[in-house]
Amino acid sequence: MHNRVKHPETTYAYRLKCLMLEEGCLAANLALAQKYQMQSQQDHYRLSGFENWEMSTQILIKEALTRGVKVTPMDAADNIIRLERDGRMEYVKQATKTSVDAYITPLLMENKVVTKKILSENKLPVPDGEEYFSFAEAKLKIPKYVGKKVVIKPKSTNFGLGICIFDRGGTVDELLEAAKIAFSYDDTIIIEDYLAGMEFRFLTMGEEVVAVLHRRPANVIGDGVSSIQELIDQKNKHPYRGDGLTSPLKKIVLDEQSLMFLNKQGLTNQSVPSEKEMIFLRGNSNISTGGDSIDFSEKMNAHFSQIALNAAKAFNAKFCGVDMIIEDYCDSGSNYGIIELNFNPMIVMHAFPFEGKERRLGYNILKTIKLLD
Repeated sequence: MHNRVKHPETTYAYRLKCLMLEEGCLAANLALAQKYQMQSQQDHYRLSGFENWEMSTQILIKEALTRGVKVTPMDAADNIIRLERDGRMEYVKQATKTSVDAYITPLLMENKVVTKKILSENKLPVPDGEEYFSFAEAKLKIPKYVGKKVVIKPKSTNFGLGICIFDRGGTVDELLEAAKIAFSYDDTIIIEDYLAGMEFRFLTMGEEVVAVLHRRPANVIGDGVSSIQELIDQKNKHPYRGDGLTSPLKKIVLDEQSLMFLNKQGLTNQSVPSEKEMIFLRGNSNISTGGDSIDFSEKMNAHFSQIALNAAKAFNAKFCGVDMIIEDYCDSGSNYGIIELNFNPMIVMHAFPFEGKERRLGYNILKTIKLLD
């Protein structure tokens, strides 16, 4: 303070005065306003002081502070915080891991075979499939899947890792390569029927569906000049794209699954798509593998939202992400199937979608853990 009195030229007020004398009062302040607006738009999803925390946790912390809930950061590396209000206390990890869900719930959901059994027992449709416990066993049965629309994936996985989708069928070599990829993530794999339609994520909290979005697989749109790799590099410059943990979306990375998917289309990363041609880079639509999130909360038929709630209730899950394939989301009689349930679902892709309305979901979390009415 004393230094600023003795040296006023170090203060912000002095610098602002000089700027106004140089550029004029209106022009100087307008330029600053435009600069700060741009910064706000680019970084509005970040919470100052918590930039290294997972995005979903940042969303919860911001909402808690806004609503007078005391927040105590416990462990930034593990994204654990303590929330307190009116004598009630709740420890939270990664935004939705809380005491309101039983320990067994995530163990059931991460096992895709058990998940399908529980859903089937509750008369909720799932794709038919078979388990394979070794590559040698899968190799013997692979020929029967040649030319059929199938999905090959690890028994237990998250974020779309190790999943290969053959929506046009595959050759023996392609299916075997997919099996190798799946086995690299687990010692048991599943080969199941491919369901046609659009994929949606229903986010359930407590007794309601709080958001719905369509997850579009990683893709680029051609301009008639740039290669697929160049288009990826351009798309990855979007301010929402980053590591997927401290950013709403993840940068697109071409891995062996993506290259295989391109090869099935007769393409490589150096191919040049025509203008406005959309090229899909993989079959699965996970945001964690570079997919686009498109808000459908107001568009979705209520019938399917109720089905998503029924699925979450079958596991007694208070926080759940229900992945569903629907042929026609406007028609309650449309064919559909549940392909996966997710414990500790991503919040950020609903809060800051690639397209559509941004949603403040921190309130719903606080309400579900009974810190707000």
